[in-house]
Amino acid sequence: MAGANKANTVAELAEQFRTSSATVLTEYRGLTVAQLKKLRRSLGPTVSYTVVKNTLTKIAAKEAGVTGLDDLLAGPSAIAFVKGDPVDAAKGIRNFAKENPNLVIKGGVMYGVVLAAADIQKLADLESREVLLAKLAGAMKAKQSQAAALFAAPLSKTARALGALQTKLESQAPAAAAPAAVVEELAVEEVAAEEVVADEAATDAILTEEIAETVADEAAVEESTEG
Repeated sequence: MAGANKANTVAELAEQFRTSSATVLTEYRGLTVAQLKKLRRSLGPTVSYTVVKNTLTKIAAKEAGVTGLDDLLAGPSAIAFVKGDPVDAAKGIRNFAKENPNLVIKGGVMYGVVLAAADIQKLADLESREVLLAKLAGAMKAKQSQAAALFAAPLSKTARALGALQTKLESQAPAAAAPAAVVEELAVEEVAAEEVVADEAATDAILTEEIAETVADEAAVEESTEG
């Protein structure tokens, strides 16, 4: 019976490793049962925080194809299996550890890459996918507002302004694209989204300024002609 229970535990842990986007290994020595319950609640429904036996966990990780954890599996161990956003989970664990020093972050795995404790801290410093999506939505909304303002101008001026702007842009040499910043292979999608927001904001600002200048030039030409 004991052997069957161990086999079931290994199978369950292996499945957790396979289906998690990230895992964070911690040492919980000194935490009370009440504190562990509070931590589980704070991490939300997309994170399963489980106290594990090191020997069985090593076997399960090997079965799941996860390597590099043996050195981290020492002492009283508990693992956060993350099904949602790894950044949010890292923030939750980091913040809890600040308030409860007995929780020690030992490292983890994200998308097959083994992370040290310092990497988990860096991951927690990134912005969550929800925040980045909100920024992207804001950038798109701002672009729509700018377009509405442009097309509110008289049609003849708008057409000439766009034509003049197109000629101006075509006469300029295209700028070289800056390479995407990668922070030690952590949260590539989040970093790329952050760069998209910055690029969108910079492009919108330049285009808005140049269109406004061109419309103003057109208005000045019309006034001088009419005078």
